[in-house]
Amino acid sequence: MSPADALADAGRRLVAAGLSPGSSGNVSVLDGDRILISGTGSSLGRLSEADLAHVGLDGTHLGGARASKETPLHVAFYRRDAAFRAVVHLHSPHAVALACLEPWAVHNAVPPLTPYFVMRVGQAPLLPYRHPGDPALGDDLLAAPWPLRAALLASHGAVVAGADLDEAVDRATELEEACRIALLTAGSPRRELTPDQIAELARRWDSPWTPEP
Repeated sequence: MSPADALADAGRRLVAAGLSPGSSGNVSVLDGDRILISGTGSSLGRLSEADLAHVGLDGTHLGGARASKETPLHVAFYRRDAAFRAVVHLHSPHAVALACLEPWAVHNAVPPLTPYFVMRVGQAPLLPYRHPGDPALGDDLLAAPWPLRAALLASHGAVVAGADLDEAVDRATELEEACRIALLTAGSPRRELTPDQIAELARRWDSPWTPEP
């Protein structure tokens, strides 16, 4: 499957899962020495070659459609870690809702309620509020002092990276589910995973997690 076809397939799956309302969200994949990213205003469920922008690793527009205004988020993840080859940014409803609340901890906005969140996502800090398209969103992601492969953007949504598009989509889906469960259990006497349980899961699944002080 070509990178363009893989992006179109990823977009369809995200829309089918209810994670990309309207024309919101954007997806990208590394294609050699450039980034292929969905264009501004495009619907993830109907991506075609004409909807994709070619962007340099420094964020420079190289051709194709007009790049999403959230391109700095994608560039930042690729700059953080060469292992990341695909990025998904969504305004999925439960991630947005949780991003409007105070974070569970400074290094993780999402409480560790299920092993799957720790295994598949790892910690997802809440980054500061910036208006959509602010290049400082990328700066914040790049400068975050914790190991991560996902983050919530205050009052905005989620951004997730993976080794390929399948992993990035799966990770974004798991993050949305973790946010949903956190909201469903809010206000109840819930049982979180213990530090030892989290450490064992993070070690076994090589997931980023910073122990609480």
